[in-house]
Amino acid sequence: MKKILAAILYTGLVSLANPALADLAKAEAMREGDMKKLTFHSDAQPAGTAEFTTFDEAPMSLEQYKGKWVLLNFWATWCAPCRKEMPMLSELQTEFGGADFDVVTIATGRNPPPAMKAFFDEIGVDNLPLYRDPQSGLAREMGVLGLPITVILNPEGQEVARMRGDADWASDNAKDILRTILGKDTAG
Repeated sequence: MKKILAAILYTGLVSLANPALADLAKAEAMREGDMKKLTFHSDAQPAGTAEFTTFDEAPMSLEQYKGKWVLLNFWATWCAPCRKEMPMLSELQTEFGGADFDVVTIATGRNPPPAMKAFFDEIGVDNLPLYRDPQSGLAREMGVLGLPITVILNPEGQEVARMRGDADWASDNAKDILRTILGKDTAG
């Protein structure tokens, strides 16, 4: 009973001190099913700074996404679980993408651009970026071991949560967690 009261008191104090942290704590408590694999960090972690490229080889960095929440997914054309979850990530982008949130997909390692395009075409994804990390610089810097890896970045560009492996990102639970993180009503 003392632990429950301490948790309630802590959550209340956190929400007074920083509403964004309270949303993360609430989101963490909501996890069910596949989303149980989503690990929230007690403190925000630095994200990688290594450059990656657009499909057309223009340089990019995560810095360009500061100011919004990002669901960052590392994937590869040869990754079967990536193929399974990519349409779900596309659905998240359709539903939540905009001024305060984006799904960002980065193919890490050897992924020839024609194979990347074919991958997206075959699964019917046309609203996610075809970014490339051919030397795996960003993936290495962010400790990506195995694929897929999905990371949630806060508007300050820091990692606040991470999932190893695939998940049903189109599930009601995943969407409710994102609504909570984004500070949107979770009733709809």
